[in-house]
This record gives sequence, C-alpha cells and structure tokens, in this order.
Amino acid sequence: MPSAAERTRTLVQGTCSAALLIPGAAAPRPEQLSPDARVVGPDGEILLLYPSDSPAVRAAAPAHDDELPAVLELTDVAPVSVPHRIRGRAWVSGWLTVSPAVAEAGHTLLRLEVGDLYVDDLWGAGPVDPEEFARAEPDPLRGYETELLQHLAAAHETQVLALTALLGDRAGTGPTAVRHVAPLALDRFGLRVRCQGAERRTFDARFDFPRPVRDVHGLRRALHALFEAADDHRP
Repeated sequence: MPSAAERTRTLVQGTCSAALLIPGAAAPRPEQLSPDARVVGPDGEILLLYPSDSPAVRAAAPAHDDELPAVLELTDVAPVSVPHRIRGRAWVSGWLTVSPAVAEAGHTLLRLEVGDLYVDDLWGAGPVDPEEFARAEPDPLRGYETELLQHLAAAHETQVLALTALLGDRAGTGPTAVRHVAPLALDRFGLRVRCQGAERRTFDARFDFPRPVRDVHGLRRALHALFEAADDHRP
C-alpha cells in the first residue's frame, strides 16, 4: 500500500481542491484562498501560486520566518458518482512567507514551511512525518486518475461489475447480491471500487495489481489481467 507520506504528497501535488487557512485573513469569496498552482520544493516546503492582489499574498507580505501560521487544507472528492464522495482530506500546517522565486506576471509565490501533516483517507487516518513527506514521491498515476476512473465508469461498467466474481462471499447472493460497482480510486498498487447491494448496503473492495505499475501502459496491462481473472471466476 502507499505510505501515508506518499498519499499526502499525492494530494498536495494532485488535482484535489485546496484552501489556505490564515488566521485573521478573510476573503470575500472562498476561491480566493485556493492557490492557482502548488508544488513541493526540494526541502519539502510547499510553494503556492496566488494572484498578487489576493488576501493570502497581502497577509504573507510582511511576514518573516515563523510569524504567520497557516494551514493548507486539501479535500479529495471522487470523480465519479458514488455514495460518500469525499475520499480523503489532508492538513498541512506551517509558516507562510513570500517566496523570493520569480512567478508569472501578476502572481506571487508563497512558501509554506511544513510543520505538521495529517491525512485522513480511504487507507486510514494519522499524522505524517515531515521528513518522510519531503522524501516521498507522488503517485505516478495522479495526473490520469480522474480521466481513467470516468472512462471505466462510462465505458466498462459491465467489466467493473464482473469484478464481484473475485469477492467470494462478500458479493452476496440472491436478494443480497451486489448490484452496482463503481470505480472509486486508482493508484500504482491497485484499483478500489465501491459496491452497492440491496437496502443500500455499501462497502469498498480493493484489487491489488501483481506488481506496482509505473505508467498508463503498465496500468492498461494490469487492468486487462484483472478483468480476465474476474472472467475466469464467473460461474
């Protein structure tokens, strides 16, 4: 399974929504606290791109070192329609300053020096070591996950449902059988789906790949093998 540091790094560098919470800094619109871009620096610091006239930049402009505490809140929502769509949240607390790095015209880079991290997602909840976060790599599929999950849900619904053949007794029988399966999350280690049966019975199932995949080509081979295994187990 991906480590807590890798999962948090994936959220920070992925496509989920983010908002910077700064004590005393108010924004007329919530989106003004969302960075236009974010990246992790070589020492584990997080660089956030904002319009130069944003409330976040105005708050950080006079700050030095550890004068301005801030929290970057990340919310990961499933890109397909499933019950309970929030897949995870992460919080990165630290100290905010203006980065000396040059940004694109009309924008300013803010530097969040990481102090504490906490992740609460499909794998579990707990703190993340800042040094492990700095060393971790994000999941290589993060840039493709949304498109791939939506494609599986739209074009391969029958094959995804057939994965219940691999669930054994968990799939149920007769009136208790699983009737709908939606792809929920995808990473280099495997595919997670959300199953629904009678009386709104809902549970998640995880299908691990034989080996971690490195790119989309490897993922296609892994999914093909997974669907073939499900066909072999169908009665």
